[in-house]
Amino acid sequence: MTTAFDDINRPSGGAGVLDRERIVARAGFNRWLLPPAALAIHLCIGMAYGFSVFWLPLTRAIGIDSSVSCPGMTLAGALFTTSCDWRVADLGWIFTLFFVLLGSSAALWGGWLEKAGPRKAGVVAACCWCGGLAIAALGVAVHQLWLMWLGAGVIGGVGLGLGYISPVSTLIKWFPDRRGMATGMAIMGFGGGAMVGAPIADALMNLFKGPQSVGVWQTFLVMAGIYFVFMMAGAFGYRVPPDGWRPDGWTPPATRSKMIAVHSVHLRDAHRTPQFWLIWLVLCLNVSAGIGVIGMASPMLQEIFGGRLIGHPELAFADLDTAQKASIAAIAAGFAGLLSLFNIGGRFFWASASDRLGRKTTFYIFFLLGIVLYACVPSVARHGSQALFVTLLCVIISMYGGGFATVPAYLADIFGTQFVGAIHGRLLTAWATAGIVGPVVVNYIREFQINAGVPRDQVYDFTMYILAGMLVLGLVCNALVRPVAARWYMSEAELSALKAKSALAADAAGGSFGIGRGGFEATAALAWAAVGIPLLFGVWITLRNTAVLF
Repeated sequence: MTTAFDDINRPSGGAGVLDRERIVARAGFNRWLLPPAALAIHLCIGMAYGFSVFWLPLTRAIGIDSSVSCPGMTLAGALFTTSCDWRVADLGWIFTLFFVLLGSSAALWGGWLEKAGPRKAGVVAACCWCGGLAIAALGVAVHQLWLMWLGAGVIGGVGLGLGYISPVSTLIKWFPDRRGMATGMAIMGFGGGAMVGAPIADALMNLFKGPQSVGVWQTFLVMAGIYFVFMMAGAFGYRVPPDGWRPDGWTPPATRSKMIAVHSVHLRDAHRTPQFWLIWLVLCLNVSAGIGVIGMASPMLQEIFGGRLIGHPELAFADLDTAQKASIAAIAAGFAGLLSLFNIGGRFFWASASDRLGRKTTFYIFFLLGIVLYACVPSVARHGSQALFVTLLCVIISMYGGGFATVPAYLADIFGTQFVGAIHGRLLTAWATAGIVGPVVVNYIREFQINAGVPRDQVYDFTMYILAGMLVLGLVCNALVRPVAARWYMSEAELSALKAKSALAADAAGGSFGIGRGGFEATAALAWAAVGIPLLFGVWITLRNTAVLF
């Protein structure tokens, strides 16, 4: 029976255990071990989405039972104070740092990843993410916000970027027959990280809290230890296929789509093509619209439906008392959890569907269907149809997640597979941009509408139309994507020289497709169980909390 570590090649030319040359798989290696290795890393770094679970406890880090506020404290003062509790706004900058550093680090070190290989990148990601959490724990213990920003936000953000892109190129090469499905399986883990990690963090804080502590720094250390084990296991589970490998029984389609490149574009040239920037805009506009909704989903549901959520349709949000607002806040929390499930499911469903539909067609669906759904939300809200409103937003968020999971395969189709991981890293700057554009559009338009006296149940109408307009622009950009001109392709000599450096396994013809040797056997089942059980735990917790909606 093949195991995850049976095929480690002996060092060649002084190659270390983390080097790319050391992890070229031998024939018969089970490719189904790669997705759980990627999931092990993505489920850990995906906790970045769930960091808001720490905000309220940290606003009482000194006062324990109640916050010690210091009126007039500036952001600079909050960074160094040891006597005042932090505000949520001060802590929220960590979330911003996460995704700015994710995009920038993926862009900066994507080329290094292609040379160093996914294992080395995975190990560095584990050290940065878990080390960053440990530094953040120190920051909480000594009450220094700048240490939290540096540890979790900056160093942890670098870990996010490297961990996010570490498996992309490798999975696409292992699954040439199912590119979308392969990246969807891994990237759905990033969407599910908070679903798994947030309940664990909440339980740990309750375990460690006491008269002298809210339990956050201890939780950071424990989670850093758990995550380090999982991420290192994932990194050491990575293998790269030898040059010329293809699954048993599979041959490329005789009639190849014009949108799938037959050669590869070098990393140095990819950003010089119009296709790169068109796909950059496609991702940025799709994510800007979706992340704008995610960021305001909870208040949107509460302000639009108000008393309808608790059986009092005659009461607007402003008419509710404190107890009633607490009740609908709990319902809105369940709604946020439901959106998280559709975010995860959409990553796998839409990316897998793109294998049959084609990447460009899949994004056409995202934009065309999205335009209709965003434009319908205000009418559905005015008619008070809660179930239909929830359904529309769930589908919208599934396409938000689907865009993340489909775009790596889109890049592989357009630019070839040789540098797809590094090109994907550069493209993630679109995510960093969208993380600013989407929330800013929604938040500022909402505030403008409220200040203008617009009723709270109508303040999101204009916003939905603006987001639909973004999708119209995305639709145009997607329509303009064409195959890369042949002049951008790498020459055969240049490509052969690159591949020769990693083509160390002589028996490259051995496949890993179907049942039997290299198929989905016991070892793969155990690997999937190791990541699948935590993921199912998160799904169960989310469904339990979501039941209040129905």
